[in-house]
Amino acid sequence: MRRAGSRPSGPPLLLFLALGFAAPSGLSFATQAPAPAAEPPPAATQVVAPAAITDGGPLFALPPLVAGLGGDLHVAEGGEGWVLALGDKEVLFGPGSDVAVLDHDVVRLSQVPEETSAGVLVPLDFLRVTFGDLLGYTFVWEGEAARLTVRRRSAEELSVTVDVVNVSGLTTVVVQFNEPPRYRLVDVPGGVEVQFVGDRLASAPDWRQRDPLVAGIRFDRDRIRLDLAPGATAESYVLDDPFRLVFDVHRATAAQVAPPAAPPRESEGVRTIVLDPGHGGSETGATGASGVEEKELTLILAQGLKSALERRLPVRVLLTRAEDAFLPLDTRAAIANQNKADLFVSLHLNSVAGGGTRAHGAETYFLSMQASDARAAQSAELENRGGEVEGGPEGDGGGDPFHDLQLILWDLAQSHYLAESQRLATLIQEELNGALELPDRGVKQAPFRVLMGAAMPAVLVELGFLSNSEEERKLQDAGYRAELIAALVRAVGRYKAEVETRAEVRQGAAGAGVGGAGE
Repeated sequence: MRRAGSRPSGPPLLLFLALGFAAPSGLSFATQAPAPAAEPPPAATQVVAPAAITDGGPLFALPPLVAGLGGDLHVAEGGEGWVLALGDKEVLFGPGSDVAVLDHDVVRLSQVPEETSAGVLVPLDFLRVTFGDLLGYTFVWEGEAARLTVRRRSAEELSVTVDVVNVSGLTTVVVQFNEPPRYRLVDVPGGVEVQFVGDRLASAPDWRQRDPLVAGIRFDRDRIRLDLAPGATAESYVLDDPFRLVFDVHRATAAQVAPPAAPPRESEGVRTIVLDPGHGGSETGATGASGVEEKELTLILAQGLKSALERRLPVRVLLTRAEDAFLPLDTRAAIANQNKADLFVSLHLNSVAGGGTRAHGAETYFLSMQASDARAAQSAELENRGGEVEGGPEGDGGGDPFHDLQLILWDLAQSHYLAESQRLATLIQEELNGALELPDRGVKQAPFRVLMGAAMPAVLVELGFLSNSEEERKLQDAGYRAELIAALVRAVGRYKAEVETRAEVRQGAAGAGVGGAGE
């Protein structure tokens, strides 16, 4: 996970930047100055470039890089922050913030830039999204050698694969490359193009799949074109290791297709929440020693939380089930998608296989195909059982390869909301631990099927262990359940405030930019 705001652990460590244009042409940071050459290449240059090694990773002095790679770095208007100009693009960033603004796009950085006597220091991902994406440089950091190598890429022959899946009215298109390409995205009539800058496709995959939102995918040597169905629109994001360009394609809302004279769209925020009481019907979930069933308590908790949220916050709250009825796992996220929910919270109660009675406390999860630990993997396996077909032994798709592909693509779709899901999970865990003095079992990741396909921040909360007799007794007490509900309401309220504050800041910045352009 990214750790924003890491501070240097000591004074900047002087590194030396050697600029050379011999093959492979590039720049290199090293902890020691290179030995003097008898006849240095005439195109070679050396620049002293301070850097700092921090707990969160290295930070590099930006002024020497600008001098060596090109661009212009100056202080922003008002004296707070800096502007890096690269061609016709500008990047605005500042000390104390892990956010940079590239044109109108907000980019989250792994660390906060540092202002030092040697100039501003920036993290490696800042260099990659600026000089890398805009000017075509690659950056490789060798931690043990404390060396940063920078090369301008030559034209590459790219291989590409494409996977497409449609779930609950959302089509996810995953375009995977053998290495990160140089490209730009261009909106064209009826679709969007990935236009390569210098690189070329080695070959075109054969894509003939039918999809309700993607009319076609065309491959040329210098571009890939997504043709969208009438009324569809696409949003894109990037995943690494390996590099994947992901498009979420959905029907345009009325606000997106409205004429310019129409009223402005409502500002983003948390207005609709879908609560999912775990299990139901023939799927009882965990059972306590007294015979109380998980499905019964999760419904009671969800109904109480719905009332409390609607009473305390200006939100609409829906339940995936309002009675003791079976509901497939995929249907639960689909209900959230269909209602355009801003949050999806699945409520469950824990249990230790084999009759363990000592484990107690709350756990909060967000989605990942790889579990964070063995216990998280076991919890996901238990919750995923029997959720596909009523009375069925397992909801794992029976080893169907297409089903496995769907799981991967659903994970990619939810990863678009990964940071927000993690933040919501963290707030929930904090409130549960603090208010109820529960042991901190932590925020975890696991492949919970019920979270897959949710097109919004989504978490699963295990509110206690029915295998623990003391917690089983507490969970059957209305007063204790009210405390759990109050903690969840506070967490959602804090998350809602954070989201809407960020939205107001962005809208204010956009308004200032529009106003400034007209002066």
